[in-house]
Amino acid sequence: MAGPEVLPEARTVDTAAVGAGLDALDTPATAREPVLRRLLGTVLPPLIALALFFGVWQAVWASAIYPEYQLPAPLAVWQEFVGTVVDGRIWEIVWTSVHRAVLGFLASVVIATPLGLLVAKVPVVRAAIGPLLAGMQSLPSVAWVPAAVLWFGLTDATIYFVVLLGAIPSIANGLVAGIDQVPPILPRVGKVMGAGRLDSARLILLPAALPGYLSGCKQGWAFSWRSLMAAEIIATSPQLGIGLGAYLKEGSDFNSMPGVIAAIFLILLVGVGIELLAFRPIERRVLRARGLALG
Repeated sequence: MAGPEVLPEARTVDTAAVGAGLDALDTPATAREPVLRRLLGTVLPPLIALALFFGVWQAVWASAIYPEYQLPAPLAVWQEFVGTVVDGRIWEIVWTSVHRAVLGFLASVVIATPLGLLVAKVPVVRAAIGPLLAGMQSLPSVAWVPAAVLWFGLTDATIYFVVLLGAIPSIANGLVAGIDQVPPILPRVGKVMGAGRLDSARLILLPAALPGYLSGCKQGWAFSWRSLMAAEIIATSPQLGIGLGAYLKEGSDFNSMPGVIAAIFLILLVGVGIELLAFRPIERRVLRARGLALG
C-alpha cells in the first residue's frame, strides 16, 4: 500500500525550515551584558591591580629597605611626571617616539604583507627564507642597533632600520600561519570561479587568514615598539631629538630614579594605549564577525 503523497509545497516548507535552523546555528549569539556590568568587569580589575601595586610600592618605600636613590616614593615619580607635563616636554617626547613607531610599523606592514604571501604560496621562497624569517623573529632587535649606527650614523635611518627589522618578521610569519590554516577548498573554489592569483590573494586568502594576520600585526607592533625604545636608548644625538627612549637614558645619565621610573611608565602607557585603542577594537570586530567573540 502506497504511503501518503507529499505535496511539493510541504517539501518547500520543510526545506525552508531546515535552512532557517542551520542559519540560526551559524549565527553568533547577540546577547549582551548590561553596560554597567561590562564596564565594571573591564575597568575595575585593572584599577584594583594598580591600587595594590602602588600600595605595595608605598609600603616598601616607607620601610626604607632600599635607599631613596634606588627606590623613590610614588609621589616623587608623580611630581617628576607632572613637571614634564607642565613644562610641555612630554608632548614633544611622546610625539617623537609615536610618529616614528607608527611610520615604521606602517612601512613594515607594506613590506611584510607581500613577503608573507610569497612565503606562504611559493614553496621555493618558503624553503629559501622561511627559516630566516623565523630566526630573525627570535633575534633581539637591539642586536641590530650597533650595526645600524655604523651603517647609517646617528640619523633617523638607523631608528627606522631597527624598527623594520623588529616588525617585518612577526607580521610576515603571522600571515604565513594564517594562510596555512585556510581550508584548501576556498582557493580551489575561487579558481573555479575565475579568480586569478591577485584576486585570490586579495579576496580569498587575506580575508580568510585575517585572524592570524591580525595577531602577527599585533606582535609586530609590540616588536616595533620595543625595537624603537632600544634604538632611542643607544643611538642618541641632538639631531635625533628626544623620544621616550632618550628620555629614559637622560634620567639614567643624571642618576634620577624618579625620571627613569616616570619614563618607564610613559613607555608602558603609550604602548598599551595604542594596542587598546587601535588593535583591540579591530580584533574584537574580526572575531565577532566570525562568531568567536561576544559583546
